[in-house]
Amino acid sequence: MNEEKRAVFLPVGLYKKVEERVRATEFQSVEEYITFVLEEVMREEPEEEAPAFSEAEEEEVKKRLRALGYLE
Repeated sequence: MNEEKRAVFLPVGLYKKVEERVRATEFQSVEEYITFVLEEVMREEPEEEAPAFSEAEEEEVKKRLRALGYLE
């Protein structure tokens, strides 16, 4: 796949750390490694946080806490 590319600049210290990591892998270059990592990160879709309780469940919990004297 021959896609158009854009340059991204990294701090030298970070680039050197990535270079070291690449040497311990089967990746052929820093670019290949970083592309892989970014694709993995971008693939993960953030899950919407569902409420812990529905409104009805929350009201039931509040009712029980009031009955126990924890809420007024």
